[in-house]
Amino acid sequence: MPLNRRKFLKKSAVTGAGVALATGVGTPAAQAQTGQQAGGAAVGRKPVRRYALTVMGTTDLHGHVFNWDYFKDAEYSDKAGNAQGLARISTLVDQVRAEKGRCNTLLLDAGDTIQGTPLTYYYAKVDPITAKGGPVHPMAQAMNAIGYDAVALGNHEFNYGIETLRKFESQCRFPLLGANALDAKTLKPAFPPYFMKKFQVPGAPPVKVAVLGLTNPGIAIWDKAYVQGKLTFPGLEEQAAKWVPKLRSMGADVVVVSAHSGSSGTSSYGDQLPHVENAAANVARQVPGIDAILVGHAHVEIPELKVVNEQTGKTVVLSEPLCFAERLTLFDFELVLEKGRWEVESVKASLLNSNAVADDPKITRLLADEHAAVVKYVNQVVGTATEALTTVEARFKDAPIIDLITRVQEDVVRAALAGTEYVSLPVIAQASPFSRTSEIPAGDVTIRDLSSLYVYDNTLVAKVMTGAQVRAYLEYSAEYFVRTAAGAAVDVEKLTNAGGRPDYNYDYVSGVGYDIDIAEPAGSRIKNLTFEGVALEDAQRFVFAVNNYRANGGGAFPHVASAPEVWAESTEIRTRIAEWVTAKGVLDPKDFASVGWRLTREGTPVF
Repeated sequence: MPLNRRKFLKKSAVTGAGVALATGVGTPAAQAQTGQQAGGAAVGRKPVRRYALTVMGTTDLHGHVFNWDYFKDAEYSDKAGNAQGLARISTLVDQVRAEKGRCNTLLLDAGDTIQGTPLTYYYAKVDPITAKGGPVHPMAQAMNAIGYDAVALGNHEFNYGIETLRKFESQCRFPLLGANALDAKTLKPAFPPYFMKKFQVPGAPPVKVAVLGLTNPGIAIWDKAYVQGKLTFPGLEEQAAKWVPKLRSMGADVVVVSAHSGSSGTSSYGDQLPHVENAAANVARQVPGIDAILVGHAHVEIPELKVVNEQTGKTVVLSEPLCFAERLTLFDFELVLEKGRWEVESVKASLLNSNAVADDPKITRLLADEHAAVVKYVNQVVGTATEALTTVEARFKDAPIIDLITRVQEDVVRAALAGTEYVSLPVIAQASPFSRTSEIPAGDVTIRDLSSLYVYDNTLVAKVMTGAQVRAYLEYSAEYFVRTAAGAAVDVEKLTNAGGRPDYNYDYVSGVGYDIDIAEPAGSRIKNLTFEGVALEDAQRFVFAVNNYRANGGGAFPHVASAPEVWAESTEIRTRIAEWVTAKGVLDPKDFASVGWRLTREGTPVF
């Protein structure tokens, strides 16, 4: 993109561990009522002063600016009729501000902003914002234009390294909050912990609103390569208990937490960390002084969840809008002035649907050039496929399209280990059926075809594991299937995701052969495990080509996180697949496909 078309923005006034303080002026009609108006009190009593505040929130935007599917090169659509993108959110925000008065609203986000689409990948890797004279990140441009007040850090903010994150931060006109993102040496906040804003009420004290930002402890695992020794991430409950009293002592009348952490109380990383991954409800329950929590990370829709604080008995209202800018949360606060202090009388949460409005033309115009550049990039032809490949059945059948991923990973690791002490060890690889709808069509193959196959920005790691550890790994993976008795009808729509396990936490392992007996209980399903046609020996050693998420403990698969690491790189697996296909020129399943595993019941194949 030519330099004269760059869009440069002012650096945020909030950097490091600073705190922003802003001021709004409310309209009297929205804030003052007489006792008679408020609740039928007798005429002549001192008027009851009230104030209505609306806090809007998004989360897990993951680079969705437009209602556009870059993988399909078409407008986004799904069976539920959802629409996506900040251009839609902008329209909703304008409507709320027009109704409530902009000076009576706050706009927040709960993180995972700069990763997730080809748009964000392009401005991290292809035309990076960190380059000298580089572009302003499209997400910074859009969120600045919409007028976000504060954004919590998500775990995916760290996927491209701290330099990219800091550059993005400098381009934002709002603070990136992370009270539990600490400098590893000083244990002081590495980002602003909170944001405060005053709302002026004519003839009354201002309403002071504090926003505490909390991020996910799992960053220490998932992006260990970038943060180890530099940043540390204590638990949300611990840091909320530290900061909320401080905010109250500073005069905060309202305390809102923006938390990149789900509400379930569960963790995907097992016991590798002492801190809970999805801790938002725990924070509400354990830490007094919080009025509402904007929840993120879990990619679920929660219009309103009420949690009672164990110490005060007060109700804390939680809400999580659907990811990808498909929903906008509204927290509607009613405050009353009591003895010179504003008190929260009630909080209600609700959701607005992005599919109810059109794109805001100011956002589509603002980023038209960036969008066009990314569309051109993803439509580059890199090879030719001899036949169509699809993931439609990949979660329950050994599909050639997933074999492509494992073959690429095996080849990259073998080449990397040439001339090392590990060159003689056999290389095996893992891959997951991330998507149920990816397809590489027969004929021309583009970057977007390959990107839709591998939707995450994972990188490749090589670990050394034993045969016994590989067996345990496969047994854990096989828990993904619902136990189905021999002879019982098989419904493929109900066969997988046992216990709520997502598709991305089910792994193929290439280079070995095995059956998964789904009639057996979990833990006893792997049968006929072989290597090169011979029963696998427990002591045999392998180099395991694995993505960095799994290598760092994501999904809590056994042994892999603690296994010796012999090689790692920062190039995305998606890029390696594109390089492999480009080098081959022709994508033919005979070059990579094999039937390494199958589902069985008492020795009989299910399919």
